[in-house]
Amino acid sequence: MELQTRQLRYFVAVAEELSFTRAAQKLHIAQQALSAQIKQLEQTLGVVLLTRTTRSVTLTAPGAAFFEDAAALLAAMDAAAERARSLQRSENARLVLGFLEGAALILTEPIMSAFRDRHPGVTIEMRQFNYDDPSAGLNDRSVDVAFVRRPLTTDGVEFVHLFTEPRVAMVRADHPLADRDSVDVADLIDELMFGAVSTDPLWNAFWEFEAHRDGKPGRVVSRSTTLLEEYQKVAAGVGIVVTVAAARWVPYPGVTILPIADAAPSEVAVAWSRDTDSALVHSFVEVARQVREARPDLVNRLEDPDLTERTMPTLIPY
Repeated sequence: MELQTRQLRYFVAVAEELSFTRAAQKLHIAQQALSAQIKQLEQTLGVVLLTRTTRSVTLTAPGAAFFEDAAALLAAMDAAAERARSLQRSENARLVLGFLEGAALILTEPIMSAFRDRHPGVTIEMRQFNYDDPSAGLNDRSVDVAFVRRPLTTDGVEFVHLFTEPRVAMVRADHPLADRDSVDVADLIDELMFGAVSTDPLWNAFWEFEAHRDGKPGRVVSRSTTLLEEYQKVAAGVGIVVTVAAARWVPYPGVTILPIADAAPSEVAVAWSRDTDSALVHSFVEVARQVREARPDLVNRLEDPDLTERTMPTLIPY
């Protein structure tokens, strides 16, 4: 027995309207053709579905049961078709990913690979932002999702934590502190410092140790837009920079990196606008979460780094 989807739709329309006339108008077909299709369906099933008189149409008991199941089947088929079309639209779409220098570091490649595996047809456009926009494009909505470092000022943005990374001090190799194994925040408070070209007060306060100064302003002598610019200024001997441990992967002659024993770490997170309805954005966030949970080896390497490691490691494919 082979049922035709068209006949099911015709029958459901008649059952809903209990009128061949109204059902034919709803389906935009001739009433005679509709009646013929219903008769053919009944013959295929070997069941009388409708009782017809000159004045009314009613469902038989088997017809009522078949109507319920046929309506549910058609609804499921329509939903399946729409899901497929929606996926096709998504697979032809583009996701704009914002990031600061380093992105999510050694978690970046596994996250990107896992997302591409899930959505092979999606174009991922990566846009790097400098210190002048710590939100990596989220605040002006020029990106869909972003790798960011907290704390930062954002409105209507959600975050999923990826990892924390120790803060370090970059000093010139002949600086009085350069021979130390580590330093404390108190050792750096009175140093001339390079800040970031950022108008975000939370961001600047975190990197300039504002919470440790008892209201006394820091001695910020210059502001930079990139890590490389900071390296160049430190090497020139003008001041120091507070940055993250990943700076060790961009070695620069004449600059020493020192752990800061009592400084809270920097948090790296994946972030997106709270009001987005993009299925791709939510999929990217979920992929990032899954990769973080699946790769504790990489997370541990970032959170408890070996500062003598001068090159980013070659990753095992995710």
